[in-house]
Amino acid sequence: MENECCCGKKTKERSPEEYQKLIHRLNRIEGQIGGLKRMVEKNAYCTDILIQSSAATAALNAFNKELLANHIRTCVADGIRGGDNEVIDELVGIVQRLMK
Repeated sequence: MENECCCGKKTKERSPEEYQKLIHRLNRIEGQIGGLKRMVEKNAYCTDILIQSSAATAALNAFNKELLANHIRTCVADGIRGGDNEVIDELVGIVQRLMK
């Protein structure tokens, strides 16, 4: 399945493999967030919650890295090959946001 550039349409058709990988990561993150909520509801000790929160943050960062890498390999590369230099500005903007 060929990926369509997400930059022009602001949508992205993902391969089944990419889709499943991203959804799997999000499901794990969702579970971690639910665990955090339950910990707060059960008055868990602060450092235990912070450790779980740190794990959830790391999982979300890993999701962002994977999605960004896929974006660069497909949308950005396709845009550059097609002469769309605005895709570079978009990439710079998203990297700056992610690095805050």
